[in-house]
Parts: sequence; structure tokens; C-alpha cells
Amino acid sequence: MSVAGLSASPAEDGVFEPLSIATAGGQRDFQVEVMRTEDEQRRGMMFRRSLEPDKGMLFPFTAERIASFWMENTYVSLDMIFIRGDGTIQRIEKRAEPLSTRTIMSGAPVLAVLEVVAGTADKLGIKPGDKVSYPIFKP
Repeated sequence: MSVAGLSASPAEDGVFEPLSIATAGGQRDFQVEVMRTEDEQRRGMMFRRSLEPDKGMLFPFTAERIASFWMENTYVSLDMIFIRGDGTIQRIEKRAEPLSTRTIMSGAPVLAVLEVVAGTADKLGIKPGDKVSYPIFKP
């Protein structure tokens, strides 16, 4: 997620936490950097040059809402996974184009967005309707 007017210095890697997704093919485990503050969420993946395949970035919100993201100043192509409050994947934006200012919308209210390396959803069989396990999601 990007917002104009932020400094051009690379973001620091944060602390990673476990997150898993239950798919038809089994459980998929990730280590995610959680962007909790408004400033962290504005900066997101901006100016970073890489993201490891088993890592991700989670953007949790205080309540479900329509989410919008863009890829300006983001150099890594991403899959954006939009997640409802019960942990169900609402939709996936696959292979978001680096450096694009096109707005990417959740399509429905979501409680969080998970960003992973582009192609991860297809490679691991992650689909809308799959369940994400992380403490903020309540069945």
C-alpha cells in the first residue's frame, strides 16, 4: 500500500508473526510483518526491492471496511489477499503491477489485507473462501 508524500527511504524489516491459510491442498504457513499503525500501513511495501516466498505483510484494520490499495513506489509485484473478519478470503488481486497508481479495491468490507509475492496464490492453491488463521480473525 502506498501513499504519496512519504520519504523515499526503505522501510525497516519488522518482527514477523505466524499466519496460516487452510486451502483445499492443505495448510499454508507464512511469517508476516504486521503493519499496525497508520504510518506503517501507508508505507507498507514501498521502496522495498524483495519479499521472500514464505513471508508476507499483513494490514489489519480496527473494523471491517472497504479497503483500497495501490502500488505506487512499490517495486515488488504482489498478490493482495483481502480477508473478512471471520478469516474468510473475500478476494485475491493477483500479480498487482509494480509502480502502478491503479486503485485496487477489496470489493466488500474486509478486516485485513495480506500481501505476498506475486504468484503465491496460484502456486499454493489459495482461493477466495479459504480460511486465514491469525488472532484478529473470529469465526
